[in-house]
Amino acid sequence: MPVARQRHTKARRDRARVFLKLKAKSLIKCTNCGAEILAHKVCAKCGYYKGKKVVDTMKKKKPRKQS
Repeated sequence: MPVARQRHTKARRDRARVFLKLKAKSLIKCTNCGAEILAHKVCAKCGYYKGKKVVDTMKKKKPRKQS
């Protein structure tokens, strides 16, 4: 025979839901160009990370061959 489920309190329910809420992204300013970027990521505009050039953003991409 099945057993009835126990009811949880509102506090217990709400404590579990705390982790489901969305958080705002923490943006920082690039040290080189001043653009807002995500922390610990290379700047998409200038290609710098921690004051060093990491990616050449001005390099042209090669066109993909269509088969």
